[in-house]
Order: sequence, then structure tokens, then C-alpha cells
Amino acid sequence: MKLTNRLIVYYALYTLGFFLFIYLMARIERVTGPGTWIGYVFLFVPIAVYAVIGLLSRTSDLVEYYVAGRRVSSAFNGMATAADWLSAASFIGLAGSIYATGYDGLAYVMGWTGGYCLVAFLLAPYVRKLARYTIPDFLGTRFSSNLVRGLAAFAAILCSFVYLVAQIQGIGLIASRFIGIDFAIGIFCGLAGILVCSFLGGMRAVTWTQVAQYIILISAMLIPVSMIAQREGLGWLPQLNYGRVMERVEALERQVAASPDEARVRGDYRRQAAQVQVRIDTLPQSFRSEYARLVHEIAELRRHNGPLREISARERELASFPKDPADALAKWTRERDALLERVAAPVPMAQAFPASTSASSSAADEESRRVHQRNFLSLLLCLSLGTASLPHILTRYNTTTSVASARRSVGWTLFFVALFYVTVPVLAVLIKYEILTGVVGHRFAELPQWVMQWRKVEPYLIRISDINGDGIVRWAGIQMQPDMVVLAAPEIAGLPYVISGLIAAGALAAALSTADGLLLTIANALSHDVYYCMVDKTATSQRRVTISKILLLGVALFASYVASLNTGNILFLVGAAFSLAASSLFPVLVLGVFWKRTTKRGAVAGLVAGLVVCVYYIVSTYPFFTAMTGFAGRRWFGIEPISSGVFGVPAGFVATIAVSLFDRKPDAYTRALVDYIRHP
Repeated sequence: MKLTNRLIVYYALYTLGFFLFIYLMARIERVTGPGTWIGYVFLFVPIAVYAVIGLLSRTSDLVEYYVAGRRVSSAFNGMATAADWLSAASFIGLAGSIYATGYDGLAYVMGWTGGYCLVAFLLAPYVRKLARYTIPDFLGTRFSSNLVRGLAAFAAILCSFVYLVAQIQGIGLIASRFIGIDFAIGIFCGLAGILVCSFLGGMRAVTWTQVAQYIILISAMLIPVSMIAQREGLGWLPQLNYGRVMERVEALERQVAASPDEARVRGDYRRQAAQVQVRIDTLPQSFRSEYARLVHEIAELRRHNGPLREISARERELASFPKDPADALAKWTRERDALLERVAAPVPMAQAFPASTSASSSAADEESRRVHQRNFLSLLLCLSLGTASLPHILTRYNTTTSVASARRSVGWTLFFVALFYVTVPVLAVLIKYEILTGVVGHRFAELPQWVMQWRKVEPYLIRISDINGDGIVRWAGIQMQPDMVVLAAPEIAGLPYVISGLIAAGALAAALSTADGLLLTIANALSHDVYYCMVDKTATSQRRVTISKILLLGVALFASYVASLNTGNILFLVGAAFSLAASSLFPVLVLGVFWKRTTKRGAVAGLVAGLVVCVYYIVSTYPFFTAMTGFAGRRWFGIEPISSGVFGVPAGFVATIAVSLFDRKPDAYTRALVDYIRHP
């Protein structure tokens, strides 16, 4: 209790100090004007604070390093778990997803939040009761099997690594935007931030830095949203009444959908998509003819001393031209799909699963709507089950003082997570209103300053095309990446640049906090479950901690290298990690706790079946892998690859149950162990 009271005082002073820091930076900006130095300060000062906390929390004690000494209070553990949970995808991508897709984006909010109900009722208390160091350790003990332990460790490492790569990519994006360095360099700068939080103190250091990181990331969400809402007349608590702005947005969306000028722009994009489709249909001849055309145009421009700018543009086009017909098929298909996305009239944000508004609505339209519904529900299910299976989240409840404290901690986690998630839709609605009123319908010569700045610095994040040449910005001509919505929100709303720095600090805190937990999960699974339990049972505590630190450094370097390849969309990588965790771990964890008849062979079958089905579906349907392998499978029931867990989870349950029923019944020791886990 004395420790908890001291920590409350320390973190209260830390919070006041952070608010004072924001105020001082705002005063300095008012005197000196905005500058990129503000981005540097807001990124590096928090990292220095995290480093100090990590240094003060250093330890070589095994229990402290793995589970923070099992003495973290429920409220602080809830705050740390929320920071561990609120990743770069949540902070950067979620508001953008709701902005771009409206109702569809709520699948993330409902799935991620609802998953904690499953954590509270199905797993957290029982994981804490057995008091193991890791989730593979829990399963290895439950089934008295190193094979189960090894497979669980592999599954935990795989889903955590995919999730970790997404976080590090987010760090690279933040660094490249706010301090102007190359994406790859930004990734390795972020690596240093991750290591200072976790290398010296393990779970003990990670816990106390995550509490500090949550304070920064929630401030970085609440303060800008409140300031934007205050300007729109909603007051300082827009979560209670932002429906008024939502009504205005819906009215503007209807105007855009009914506008003849917008319809003409959409028609132009439809014609362009048809032209690309012709090139796809006539492959490989179209590949050869397009290549020959480009070469001929460059030669003609050089022969006639054409403008250097035009020659350079043609040469860039030739450099990015597909390597072969197979590459052309992949690139031109993506180009066609991007154009077709602009053809559809905007769907109101609040409208769920819209039916066709055409008079010629057909059975194909209705089938498309059903596929849409299936994908929404599948994603929601995968995110919920994945939340209840993520090893770096479940392990956090081993740091609490008791089983009862673990239950309370889940409640605190839900509170701190919900505080963030009820604010994210507000930001999405406010930014869409700003775009519809401040950009759409205005002349290109009168574009706001933030548009010009972002098009110059990060052209791939926002493109505004004047396809019909009338000089007026149309909604269909705006192509804005979802990741940009949060990062550019202060500039879009005309707030001081210091708020952009605050957003950068919050995004970095979200990415670092999750990356720390994931990195520690991977290193601990390798050092404890693989090295100690399966290789060298005589290793001393000091040696085990040292091995974990070495592995932590190696995994961090490898993950940073993979992230530097820019392997995929951040939100997809996160969703894939959830599907992998749900498919492999959820069936075995739940059946291991609630069904005494589950055997070790059944657990092995469930782990393998769920993981194989999930990985196969992702590899055979996600464009990045199909382009790389040349193998493309059919999508089952039209389900997107991000929701592959909807097939992996049933496969895991069926395999576990079927093999367990055919296997001999567990012995008396195993049944007694399950009774011990189940009873408080």
C-alpha cells in the first residue's frame, strides 16, 4: 500500500510536469514561431524520460525481470496494459479507418474492446492462478508437455513478431514525418527507444514506462480533440454531443453524392479504370506495347531536345514500369482497384452495410452486401478472440498481486482503453467535417496551407487530382491515406504546431509501449520456454536473465530490419497478428481451462491445425504474398485475409476436441491441476 501511494504521488507529479512542458512549448512557439525543432523536442524528451525510468527500474532478479515481482496494483497494471494494448495501429490507424469507411471502422473498436470481456471471464484469473512466467509456460504446465510448450512458444513468437513489425513501421512513419529523416533511419532510431525501456529491467521497467506512456498517449488524443471540438462549438467534452457535427457531415455527404460535378468526376475515373482493365485483359501483348511506347517517347523527346522535366517524368515512369507480365498484372490490378474505389459515391459514415441505390439493383448487389456483412462480423470476431489470446496482454496479469487483483485489473484496463476508444470516432467525424467544408468545393489555388505542405513532404499520403480540369476540388479527387488523419489533424484544424508535436509524442508512446511488451514476450518465450525448459534446466537465474537480454537485442534488430522493408499496411499486420493468436492459442487455452478431457495430443493437434489454416489463408489471399509466391487461392465466402482467424479458430477447436476424445483420458494429476486452476 505504501508503494502504491508513493507511485500515485510520483505519477501525479509526472503528469503535472508533462502539462507544464506542453504549456511552455506553446509559449515558446508563440514567440519564435513554429519549426521542426518542436517535433524533435516532443520525440526525444519523452524518450529520455522513458530511459530514466528504465534505468531506475533495472534488475537482474528473475521474478522481477519476468513478472515485475508480482506486486503491481490492479489500477497501475490496468493502465500499463492499456498502454501495451493501444498500439501504433490504434493511435494512428483507427481514426483514419473510421474516417475512410465510417461504420465499418467500428469493427475495430467493438472487437478490441469486447475482447477484454473474454479476457476477464475466460482467461486472466486462471492464468494468474497458475502463476507461470509466460503463456507457453502456462500451457506446458497444464499439459505436462514440452511439445505443447514448444508449439505454443512458436505461435506466441510468430503472432508477436508480426505485431512488433507493425509497431516499428509506425515508429518509422512518425520519425520520418516529424523530424524529416529517412523511413529506414527512423526505424532504427525507434529501436533505441524500445531498448531503453526494456533492456535493463524487463517486465519491471516495461510496466512503469508503460504507465508513463499511457499518460502521454491519452493526453495526445484528448487534448487535440477537445480543442478542435471547442472551435466547432461542442465544448470540451465532445464525446457527449458530437452527434450534432455528425448530422452536418451526413448532410454534406448527401450533397456530394447528388452533385452532377462529382458524378462527372466519378465517370472519368470509371473510364480510366476501364482502360486499365483493357491492358489487363490483353496481357502479355499490352506489357510489350506499353514498354515499347515509353522507350520510343523518351527517344523522340531526346532526339528533338524536348523539355528536361518531361524527359525526367518519362524516365521515372519507365523505371517504375513492371518487370514482367506477372508483375504488370499485379500492379495494374492494384491501379484498377484504386480507380474503382473513387467511382463509388460516398457512403454516409453512420450507414451500415449500404444496399445498392441503383434502380437496377441486382442479385449481385445483394450478394456483395452479404459479403460486406460477413467481413464486418468476421473481423469483429477475430479481433475479440485475438485480444483474449495475445501473449503480451495475458502475461501482464501475472504481474498482479493475486487472482482477485487480476480480475480488477481487467476492469481498469477496460476503463482506460474505453476512454481512448470513445474519443477516436469524435476525431474522425471532426476531421471529415473539416475536409468537407474546408477543401471540397474550393478552388485549387485556394487550398489550405496544410494540403500544400503534406503534398510536398509526404506526397503518397495525400493526392488531390483535378481530373476534369475545372480547377475545383471534388471529393472523388481526394485520395488521403487513413494513417494521415491523426498525424495531420492539428494542421487540418488550424491548431498550433505544438499540438502536432504532442500528437507525435502520443503516437510514439503508443508504438513504443506495445513494442516493448511484444519484444519482451518474444525474448522471454525463447529464454524461458525454449532455452531453460527445453535445453538447459540447470541454468542459473542470472544466466537466464542474461540470455533473455541478449535475445531481446537480437530480436529487436531483426524486427527492425524486416520493418525497414515496408512489408505491408500497418492495420493489416496488426489484424493478421490477432488472427494468428486467436487461431493457435485461443482454442487450447479455453479448452485447457474449462474441459478436463483435453489431452496433450489434442492440444498439439489444435495448435497445429489452427495455425496452419490461418497461415495458409493469409499467404494464399493477401496480395503481397500472392505477388511474391505467384500462388493465389480463392477467398472462402469472400472473407478478407485479415479475418483468417474465422477459419483458424474453428479448425483449432475441432482438432483439439476430436483428438482428445480419441485419446486416453488425462491422469488424476492433470484433472487435479485443472481443479486447482478453476477454483479461486
